[in-house]
Amino acid sequence: MNKRDLILEIGVEEMPARFVTDAMYQLADKVAAWLTENRIAFTEVEHYSTPRRLAVKVKEVAETQDDMEEELRGPAKKIAMDEKGNWSKAAQGFAKGQGVLADDLYFKEVKKTEYVFANRFTTGKPTIELLPELNRVIQTLHFPKNMRWGDMDFKFVRPIKWILFLYGSEVPELEIAGVHAGRNTTGHRFLGEEIEISTSSDYPEDLLGQFVIVHAEERKEAIRNQLNSIQEEENWLIPIDEDLLEEVNNLVEYPTALFGKFDEEFLNLPSEVLIISMKEHQRYFPVRDKEGKLLPYFVTVRNGDHNQLQNVAKGNEKVLRARLKDAQFFYEEDRNKSIDSCMNRLESIVFHEELGTIANKVSRIQKHAERTSELLRLDTDTRKTIQRAASICKFDLVTQMVYEFPELQGVMGEKYAKHFGEEDLVAAAINEHYQPRFASDNLPGTVIGSVLSVADKLDTIVGCFGIGIVPTGSTDPYALRRQAAGVLQILRQKGWPVQLEDLLSVVLDQYEEANLLKNERENVYKQLIEFFNTRLKTVMQDMNVRYDVIDAVLKSSIGRVDLLLARAEILVNELKNDSFKEANESLSRVLNISKNLNEHSSNVIPERFENEEERNLHEHYLAYKKVNDHLDSPENVRHVFNKLKELPQAIDRYFDNTMVNTDDEELRENRQAQMALLSKEICSFADFNQLVF
Repeated sequence: MNKRDLILEIGVEEMPARFVTDAMYQLADKVAAWLTENRIAFTEVEHYSTPRRLAVKVKEVAETQDDMEEELRGPAKKIAMDEKGNWSKAAQGFAKGQGVLADDLYFKEVKKTEYVFANRFTTGKPTIELLPELNRVIQTLHFPKNMRWGDMDFKFVRPIKWILFLYGSEVPELEIAGVHAGRNTTGHRFLGEEIEISTSSDYPEDLLGQFVIVHAEERKEAIRNQLNSIQEEENWLIPIDEDLLEEVNNLVEYPTALFGKFDEEFLNLPSEVLIISMKEHQRYFPVRDKEGKLLPYFVTVRNGDHNQLQNVAKGNEKVLRARLKDAQFFYEEDRNKSIDSCMNRLESIVFHEELGTIANKVSRIQKHAERTSELLRLDTDTRKTIQRAASICKFDLVTQMVYEFPELQGVMGEKYAKHFGEEDLVAAAINEHYQPRFASDNLPGTVIGSVLSVADKLDTIVGCFGIGIVPTGSTDPYALRRQAAGVLQILRQKGWPVQLEDLLSVVLDQYEEANLLKNERENVYKQLIEFFNTRLKTVMQDMNVRYDVIDAVLKSSIGRVDLLLARAEILVNELKNDSFKEANESLSRVLNISKNLNEHSSNVIPERFENEEERNLHEHYLAYKKVNDHLDSPENVRHVFNKLKELPQAIDRYFDNTMVNTDDEELRENRQAQMALLSKEICSFADFNQLVF
């Protein structure tokens, strides 16, 4: 079978950088899926992108579809044939629909019922005839934002300017939004020109001649190498932020790195301000010396060649100087204010129309933090520090610097708090209470920052659930999932001796007292538990915990997050041992017999034990309960589990010699109570019925 390469390029006006990479992968995946669905063989799909184009190159695409032979099932025999043994209208209609003669039909038995079947052979069509259908594939690409142009209803990320479409050296028919496919593409906006591509194999090389590096990874590597070269030549350190590199890569087609300078006077600004100004607003890479100290230089990447680089550098220096001048003004103005004046302004800033102002939120955080401090049994001095930090934790939101650079909330709060004479621990907590801001961010380093972070995040989560704002699908406007993940990370790392349910109750109490809950407290609580269960499932999936282990440890209450995750890890490892299967069966036997029983510890009367096996099992139960009740760290979970594994032998002997549901009422009640209590204690570790062997 003959094969040819296929190239499809969609040329557009400049796309937002953050859309490019995902769109590139979408196009490649969708084209590959379409080819597979249409039985068109190929060997490999390469993807390309720049700010002005999305492209795929498919290698060795077959010139015809694969032939297809299908066995198709029709109606049951009793419907397909009449009483005289002739084909019914239903069978004849089935044969006609499949393009075969009725005499070609045959019967096969499926699940003890005979059905009529037909074999249908479909000859593959030429690929060139099918390729125009790719216009539908292109139209299924989705973007965070689309636009329309002209008088068309068609929507796309940006107006389509050209379509390059080659199958070998042929141009298949294809049209989208009035643009017809051809063999022409466009090079760099300023350095290149429109060119004709002869064959699909010439595509990357021909565009390189027009100052376009169409392969995204090659372009990114070129930027990385250029940054390293400047670093070596100037004896600098240029830390490469991968997110920034990805964004810059999607802003250029032909990258050329260069550096510029800014006035040393700006080094008096906090380094975070300088870095944010360079990275977020200008897409510059900051420069440090070998000791890590920030230098008055920056590196940028031009979309073009090396001509007139000095002029380009001067232009960038001028723009950055204006940015830094503004930042310097904001910084000086903010330092002339006071914390109290900032706190007063928080009373006029709405957090949510149904949850009050930022000042109201700060008041709630103080109360949550105080109650959490009590649960953690923190000392008086630490509690006082927590209360001071909680009372001013949001003051920097009204500063000019944070208004201009929202990413610096907390960071500037720490710096301004120190300037205004606050204790270092208080200042640090103002910054730390926002942590973790994202998945890979640092966790709060102090207990004060940790308490405030949990209080703040739970206040937002509970408040939103309390007024009916619950994340659904991809909708999560208040980032509740991220904040919940942050709470779980802190609880896991800090190992606080407090249950998640208790922390949620602390916050719910405050909302109920303030009459801010639109829904019944119990319903809100159930929703919150379900929400955190889902977040914990995600955490455990990231830990490569099996689905059945996840179900087992989440069957009961969440409790202490660090202990729950430790139990999951132990079970994952234990399931690798064949010997654990028998132990699990014994534990599950207790759980099964106790499903419909209510435990009443006062009803377990040792004097009513009739045999040694009952007494022996009770002693094992008490020994296990003792260590389980004193479980206080993830390190001790293994000890508790080892004690749990002593139960199965006693359980087996018990059931071999004891009838739980005996006719004697007193004995039956005593034994049922014993099973119920034992089941409760076993389930506090995991529901072993959920495990799959």
